[in-house]
Amino acid sequence: MSHETQIILDRVVLVKVDANIYGARKKLKKEDLVLADGSILPPEDLASLGSKRLLDPDKLTVFNRLKKEAERICLRVGTRFLGGFAVPIESAASITAELERIALDFAAAKTEFIAGYDAAVTDWVVRHPEFAGIIEQAVDSVEFVSTRLSFDFLVVSVGLPESLPPADVARLDSKIGSLSEQMFYEISVEANQLIEQSLLGKEQVTRNALRPIRRMRDKLDGLGFLDYRVAPVVSTIDDLLARIPTKGAIEGSILQEILATAMLLSDPDKTRRHGEGLLGTQPPVVEEADVDEIIEHVETPAATVPVVKTALPPVIAETVPDSTDYNDLFDGIFDDELEPTPDDWALEVLLDKSQTNLETGNDADQANDSENAAEPATVTAEDDEEADDSDQDYWF
Repeated sequence: MSHETQIILDRVVLVKVDANIYGARKKLKKEDLVLADGSILPPEDLASLGSKRLLDPDKLTVFNRLKKEAERICLRVGTRFLGGFAVPIESAASITAELERIALDFAAAKTEFIAGYDAAVTDWVVRHPEFAGIIEQAVDSVEFVSTRLSFDFLVVSVGLPESLPPADVARLDSKIGSLSEQMFYEISVEANQLIEQSLLGKEQVTRNALRPIRRMRDKLDGLGFLDYRVAPVVSTIDDLLARIPTKGAIEGSILQEILATAMLLSDPDKTRRHGEGLLGTQPPVVEEADVDEIIEHVETPAATVPVVKTALPPVIAETVPDSTDYNDLFDGIFDDELEPTPDDWALEVLLDKSQTNLETGNDADQANDSENAAEPATVTAEDDEEADDSDQDYWF
């Protein structure tokens, strides 16, 4: 097992959701049908008859809803893996608490359903009196139905036995390696839903449209260890959220940026290439010179000169880009130079925003250099802090 695989396994747990729901269906038989004179049924190897319902399917809606809710809770912070969900260890406790709540709701719904099961079957027969016979002969007992309704979950760690054939180790490595692809795919599904349901064709939106953006951001941030290209994408979303007004409807250029970001996230390949492009343009880290560095002057032949020890001020190295054009941040995102597509437009909006910020920064730097040219200034390095004014109460 590779070192990268072990790191990922050490940071996730596998959550298995086991929800069994009674189908209330039985196979439709030939004798259940009344055929017209001369009519024949096709053989079974050609066509099947399907199934018949034994009661109103609306009676089972609550169980399907609870099962889907459990899956959404796991997908909110995790990604599908080995028939369950790979969830960051730090999120396991909160996930467990919510699944416990769903288990209680499922048990209460089961008790209510079992109590009204006979009445539900009778009501179904009354609604279809001409087929009462084929319904009644297929009805299951209450005891049997009770065994077909259950909800449970399991949280486990994933590991490999000490001795395992290399082929099995490679198989697990492959599954772990595909986790990031699955994560980006799930993000793209939610981004497409956001575009279709809330953004496309809108001149303004409410702040509710930000909830899916924040959910996607938190999921990417929590699973960032799956792919090195995730961190720059999270930073892009954070920068966008920080500039959104805290009150009122969202419209104008900021709405266009939200749409552009959602369109970027809706394409897994472009999302990965965007993150990789941002990483490739980051300047190298330059270490600050030691403030306590001591320079000793050696003796000269002409005279005896006392040793002078001078403490130099800290040296701050600044890397200046060769060009103010940041369009190469997204090099490689477009493989051809055809007419712009909607996805290309989304990236152009982000590019225009990056170019505007850069030009504004350059003008400010030039003005500052002009003012301070007359006298030397002491440069100190301070930690930059970015205030997070986003609303944290954004879950549905």
